[in-house]
Amino acid sequence: MALRSGRRKLSYEILSGNSSVQDDEEEAAAAGGIFYRSNSDPIRSHAAATPRRKRRKKKRSAIPNSSIPESATADENGLEFNFSQTVLCSVADQSSFAAAELRQRTVNAGAGGASSDETAPSGGGFMEGEANAEEDSAVELSTAAPVAKPNGNLVTKLKTAESLDWQRVMAEDPNYMCSVDKSPLKYFMEEMSNGNSLRSTTTLGNEKERERVYDTIFRLPWRCELLIDVGIFVCFDSFLSLLTIMPTRILMTLWRLVHTRQFKRPSPAELSDFGCFTIMACGVILLEQTDISLIYHMIRGQGTIKLYVVYNVLEIFDKLCQSFNGDVLQTLFNSADGLASCPTENMGFWIWRFTCDQALAVTASILHSFILLAQAITLSTCIVAHNNALFALLVSNNFAEIKSNVFKRYSKENIHSLVYFDSIERFHISAFIIFILAQNILEAEGPWFENFIFNAGLVFICEIIVDIVKHSFIAKFNDIKPIAYSEFLEDLCKQTLNIQPEAAKKNLTFIPIAPACVVIRVLTPVYAAHLPHSPLPWKLFWILILFAMTYVMLTSLKVLVGMGLQKHASWYVNRCKRRKHHLHYD
Repeated sequence: MALRSGRRKLSYEILSGNSSVQDDEEEAAAAGGIFYRSNSDPIRSHAAATPRRKRRKKKRSAIPNSSIPESATADENGLEFNFSQTVLCSVADQSSFAAAELRQRTVNAGAGGASSDETAPSGGGFMEGEANAEEDSAVELSTAAPVAKPNGNLVTKLKTAESLDWQRVMAEDPNYMCSVDKSPLKYFMEEMSNGNSLRSTTTLGNEKERERVYDTIFRLPWRCELLIDVGIFVCFDSFLSLLTIMPTRILMTLWRLVHTRQFKRPSPAELSDFGCFTIMACGVILLEQTDISLIYHMIRGQGTIKLYVVYNVLEIFDKLCQSFNGDVLQTLFNSADGLASCPTENMGFWIWRFTCDQALAVTASILHSFILLAQAITLSTCIVAHNNALFALLVSNNFAEIKSNVFKRYSKENIHSLVYFDSIERFHISAFIIFILAQNILEAEGPWFENFIFNAGLVFICEIIVDIVKHSFIAKFNDIKPIAYSEFLEDLCKQTLNIQPEAAKKNLTFIPIAPACVVIRVLTPVYAAHLPHSPLPWKLFWILILFAMTYVMLTSLKVLVGMGLQKHASWYVNRCKRRKHHLHYD
C-alpha cells in the first residue's frame, strides 16, 4: 500500500500470539524501510520466528503494555481527526501458525465527524505514514494497562491493596475484648478484678425493677387476697338470699293471692323467684334420692383412676357448668320479664318460652348439683383416707392450676374474671367442708374433730398460697400493677351497691342454686338424726321448731353479712372519690 501525499496516517492494532509492536519496530529499523510483515504470514518460516519469540517473551515480561500516541492528521476533504488507541499485547500459542486477532479502536471526530471502528484482516501487513521523528521516538511505556477515553485521556493506575493482617485488625477492633493467647491465670485475675461475676447473664437493676420485686412479694398478694375474700362474702350473701329472702318473698306472694282471692299477673321479680325455687326444689328432691354411701364406695373402691384425677376432672366440669348455668339463668330471667310485660294476645308464646327456659334451667342445675356432690364426696374420701391421698390431691390440683395459668398471656379483663372465678372456687370449697363436717357428725367414731380442723385448715391454706402465687406471677409476667386489683375491688363494691354503670359492667356472676342443693341435701340427715323419737305430731312440732330456728339464724347472718358488705362498699367507694385514687395505692 502506497503512502498518500496528504500526510494521512493509519494505525492498526495487531494482537498476535507470535508478534508484537516492539519486534516489528526493531525489524523495520534494521531494514531501513517502512514496510512491515505480520508474524502470522505463512511465507515466513517457523525456524526464523523461534529466536524472536524468545526475545519477545523477555520484552513482554519487562513491558506489559505500550501506548503509541498519534498526531492529528487531515484527510482530503480538510477534516481534522484525533485518533487515540490503546495497544494491549497478549500471547496465545495455539499452533505453529497462530492467527492474528484484531481489536477495535476508537476514532473521535474533532470537527463534527462520526466515530467508526476499523478492523484489518488477519494475516495481512500494515503501512504507517510518514511521521515526525519526535513522534516515532515518543513511545510511552506504562506498567498498567490504561483505559481508552475520548480525546486521549487516560486513567491513572489503581494502587494494589495491601494484604490483610488479621491480628492487627483484631487488635485495633474496640469490640475485641479478649485475646486468644491469654493465659488461664491472667484470665482468672481479670475476672477477679471485673467486679460482678454475673454481669454476662444479669443486668443492672433500676428503680422500676425494685418496685416490681416488692409488688410481687408484698403489695399484690394482700390486695389479691382482700379482693378474693370480699368476693367470697358476696357469694355468701347471694347464697343466704336464696335460702332466706327468696322463700320469704314467695310466701308473701302466696299470702297476698290467698288473702285478696284475685289473680294478678306476677311481676318479673316474682316470676324469677318462682323459677329459682322450682329449680332448687327439683334439685333437692333428686339429690335426696341419691345414695351418698354408694357413690362414696364407688369412688374409693375403683383403682383405675386416682382420686386427684377424678377431683380435677370434676372441677373442670364444675367451671363449665357454672359458666353455662349463668347464661341459662339470665335467659330465664329475660323470659320472665317478657312474660310479665307482654300483651294478652302474645301470652301463649311467652308462656311456652318461659316453660322451655325453665326446663332447661332445671336440667342444667341438677347436672351441676350432681357434679358438686361428686366433687364433695371425692374430697371427703381423700380426707378420710390414710394413704396421703389428700396430700396428693392438693399437690396435683394446685400445681396444675399454677402451670395452666401462670405462663399464659392475660389481659386486664381476663385477670378480672380470673379473680372472680377464684372467689367462687373458694366458696365451693367452703360448701365441701360443710358437707364433710355433716358426714363426720353422722358417721365418724372416736375423736375426729381435731383431725377435721387440721385437714380443713390445710386445704384452705393451700388454696390461699396457690392463689397468691398465681396472681403475683400473672401480674408480673403481664405487667399488671397492684393498683389494678384495687380497681377490681372498687368495681365489686359498686356491684354490691348497684351503682355500677351499665356500659362498664364487669360483675361477679354466681349461681348459688347448685351449692344450696348440696348443702340442704347433706344437712337434712343431720336434722333427722337429732329429732326425738316421739309420735308424729310431736315430730312435726320439732321439725317446725328446728326449721324456724334455722331460718332465724340464717336471716340474722344474712342481715349481718349484707349490712357489712354495704357498709364496706360505701366506705371504699367514697374514699376513692375523695382521694381521686384507690385506697391501697401504696
